[in-house]
Amino acid sequence: MTTTAPRADVGVRQATRGDLLSVFRIEKRSFPQAWPYAAFERFLDEPGFLVAEADGGADDVEAGEIVGYVVADSIPNHGVSIGHVKDLAVAPERRGEGIGGLLLSRALATLATQSVGRVKLEVRESNDAALSLYREFGFEIHHAVPGYYDDGEDAYVMVREL
Repeated sequence: MTTTAPRADVGVRQATRGDLLSVFRIEKRSFPQAWPYAAFERFLDEPGFLVAEADGGADDVEAGEIVGYVVADSIPNHGVSIGHVKDLAVAPERRGEGIGGLLLSRALATLATQSVGRVKLEVRESNDAALSLYREFGFEIHHAVPGYYDDGEDAYVMVREL
């Protein structure tokens, strides 16, 4: 699993409507092809829409500050649901602290409670940090999708069994 332990000043909980602006701001700072605000609204009731929230234990962090998020859901598929990690990001200034691994771990645990047998995700071919994280959690590249992103970059579809 993940090798970087998350900082003790971060907790993970279900996303709420009040978190959406913070989530959207992290999204815009993290991805050249950011999701629109309305996309996050559509996932508010999903058990796999989780946020990492700072508890204010560090001098430079305000209590309640959203420092990362994950959006994951499941889709029925011939009796065995498939999980889909749709989006995962950590505020740029908080990367490298294990927050992404904490969010991914909690999302996978949530999907497991929904009788998911396999989980998939898409990731930019050039996103070495994300590829490394996903490999630590047992994801393997299943195939590439040419030109998946608006800028023409390919995506890898990665999968793992639960």
